[in-house]
Amino acid sequence: MGCEACNPEIISWFSLGALYLHPVNGNECSVVIGGDYITTESGTGLVHTAPGHGQEDYLTGLKYGLPIVSPVDDEGNFTAEAGQFSGLSVLGAGNAAVVKYLDEHVSLILEEPYKHKYPYDWRSKEPTIFRATEQWFASVDGFRDAALDAIKRVTWVPSQGENRIVNMISGRSDWCISRQRTWGVPIPVFYHVDTQEPLITEETIEHIKAIVSEKGSDAWWYMKTEELLPDKYRDKASEYRKGTDTMDVWFDSGSSWAAVSAKRDGLNFPADVYLEGSDQHRGWFQSSLLTSIATTGKAPYSSVITHGFVLDKDGLKMSKSVGNVVDPEKVILGGKDSKKEPPYGADVLRLWVSSVDYTGDVLIGSEILRQMSDMYRKLRGTMRFLLANLHDWNPENSVPYSDLPKIDQYALFQLENVVASMKDSYDNYQFYKIYQTLQRFAIVGLSNFYFDVAKDRLYVGGRVSYTRKSCQTVLAAHLLYLVRAIAPIMPHLAEDIWQNLPFEHTLEDGSVAKFAFDLKWPDKNEEWCSVQKDDVDFLSVILELRSEVNKILENARTGKLIGASLDAKVYLHAENPDTVSKLKELASATNDADALHRLFITSQVEILPSLSEETTSGVSYAGKFSDPRTGEIWIGVTRADGMKCERCWVYTKDVGSFGDHPTLCSRCHGVIDLQPQASPAAAAVA
Repeated sequence: MGCEACNPEIISWFSLGALYLHPVNGNECSVVIGGDYITTESGTGLVHTAPGHGQEDYLTGLKYGLPIVSPVDDEGNFTAEAGQFSGLSVLGAGNAAVVKYLDEHVSLILEEPYKHKYPYDWRSKEPTIFRATEQWFASVDGFRDAALDAIKRVTWVPSQGENRIVNMISGRSDWCISRQRTWGVPIPVFYHVDTQEPLITEETIEHIKAIVSEKGSDAWWYMKTEELLPDKYRDKASEYRKGTDTMDVWFDSGSSWAAVSAKRDGLNFPADVYLEGSDQHRGWFQSSLLTSIATTGKAPYSSVITHGFVLDKDGLKMSKSVGNVVDPEKVILGGKDSKKEPPYGADVLRLWVSSVDYTGDVLIGSEILRQMSDMYRKLRGTMRFLLANLHDWNPENSVPYSDLPKIDQYALFQLENVVASMKDSYDNYQFYKIYQTLQRFAIVGLSNFYFDVAKDRLYVGGRVSYTRKSCQTVLAAHLLYLVRAIAPIMPHLAEDIWQNLPFEHTLEDGSVAKFAFDLKWPDKNEEWCSVQKDDVDFLSVILELRSEVNKILENARTGKLIGASLDAKVYLHAENPDTVSKLKELASATNDADALHRLFITSQVEILPSLSEETTSGVSYAGKFSDPRTGEIWIGVTRADGMKCERCWVYTKDVGSFGDHPTLCSRCHGVIDLQPQASPAAAAVA
C-alpha cells in the first residue's frame, strides 16, 4: 500500500515499519510512501500499489524492494498465481469474483460505481491491462555519449530538430526491443524447457541468419526447433523451445540502413538524407541512430529532414469519416465532377508542396489548389514566351557579353544571382524559397519588366537587327537556366519545354541534350557577375523610378490625356549632379535598348535642366520619386511630340519624311527597306 504525506498518523505508522495483511492470501505487506501520482486532491491518500501492473507502481516497487507480482496471462485471465481466481477474465468474471470474495469475508466496506479516467485501447475500445513481463532490452548507456556526439555532425532541417533528439537521447533509458505480437520479425532465442534459461550465442545467431537469408524470417515460425538449432545442439533439441517474442518494429526499421544503404549497389552509407515526419525523432530517426552507433560508431545519415502534417483548408486533421480528405490521385487525375475536382496534374501538386514551409503543419484545399494552378499557368506562360521568341534562334548568333546593352547585362546579372539563390535554397531544402523566387522573378519580374520592354526589340526591330539578337541571347540564357531550376519541382513542365526547344543545346561532352534531365546545374558565370556595382544600383533605381512613372502615366490615361503609354512624353529633373549625368546618358543612349524611353515604353524622355514655369507649363500630370542613392527626381507627363508611326506606334518627328512609306518612322522604314523581296516566280508559287 502506498501513502502520501497527508495524514500524520500514517506517517508515524510508516516510520515504525507498519505492516498489513493482504485481504485474500494473508501475506504480510509493507506500507510505503508513493510518488507524485498520489495527491491530496483526490481520494484518501491511501492507494493500492501493484508493482506488476503499472509503470508508477513498478518504480515504487523497485524503490522499496516489493515483489513484482503479475498474475495475468496473455489472454487477460488470472494465472495459477491468483489461486482460486485462476482462469477468470480480469475485466469480467474475475473482477466480480474478487469483489464477492471480499464481501463474503467482511473485507469490503462499500461498493459503488463511479467514473474516473482510465486508459482504453483505441482499437478494441476496451480498458488496458498493464503487466510487468520479461522482455529483451538493449542498453543505451554504453554508447549514449557517442550518439550525442554523432548528432552534432548531422545537419538537421529544421535546426530545432537537433535539440529535440538530443533531449530524447539524453534521457533515454534502456530500449525494450521485444514485443508480444502474432506477427513481426522473431527474436531468435531458444529457452530451456525446464529452467527457462535463454540460449543465444554467436553460433546460434549465425545458423539462423543463414536460414533466414535463404528462406526468409517466417522460417522461424514454420521450421522445427531441431532444424533451427545448429548441429552442436541438435541432439538436445527436445530440451529447448523457440521463443515467440517479436522484434520491436522500430528496431526493424531502425536497422534498415544496414540492409539498404550499406548493402545495395549505387547507394552510400551513411545515407545523404533521412526524411520523415516530426514525430520520428522518438521513432525511426532515433532507432536508426542507436543501431548504427552501436554497430558502426557513426550516424546512418548525413542530414535529417522533418516535416509537419497535411491538414485541410481549415487546419483540421483529415479524416475519412469527416469527409475532408484531399486525395492526391484526385488532385492529379480529377474527380467524377471535373468542375468541382479538375485534373490539375502532378506538377501542380508538386508546386504546392514546394510553396509551403513543410517544417510545420500545412494546409491544402480546393481554393489553395486553384491558386497553385494559376501560378503554374503563369509560369508556363513565361516559358512559352521564351520559346516563342526563340523560334528562329541559332546559338551561333549569340552576341558576346561585352557587346550586350547595359540592360541585357543587368538582366543576366539578375538571372545569375537568382539561380545562385535557388541553388542555395535547394541545397538547404528550403523549397518554399524557390517557389517565392519563381513567383517574384520568373513571373512578376520578367513579365512586368524585361519581357515588357523586350517586345519592341523582338517584334519591331527586324529579324536580323542587333538589338533583337542581343535580346534573344538573353532570352536563351533565361530559358536554359530556368528549365533546370524548375525541373526538380515540375519535371513534366521542364520536359515539355525541352521537347519543344527550337534549337539544339550541346553538352560539355559535345553531345546534344535530348532530355531536360540530361542537363546539370549551371556553373557560376563570373562574367555575368562582373557588372559594376554603381551600374547595378542605378539600374535598380531606374526600375523603381519606372514604377513611379507608370503610376503617373496611369493618372494621365485616366484623365484622357493619353491612351497607351507610347502616346506620352516623360520629363525628368534631378538636383543630384551624378544622377543628372546618368539620366542624360540613358536618355541619349546610342544603343537603342538602353534608351530611357524604351525602358519606360514611352515615345520620348527629356531631362530638364531646371524646374520653372517655362519648362513645366505644359505638364498636366506630375509626381516625385525619392531614393537615397539618387536624391529626389521630379516626373512630368505630357502627350508625345510628332506623329505616330503605324508600325511601331512610337511618336516621332520624322514620320511622313519618306515618300514610299509616309506613315513610318525612320527606324521602321529602315527595317521594311531591309526585308528581302520575294521574286515574282516565288510569289506566284506561294
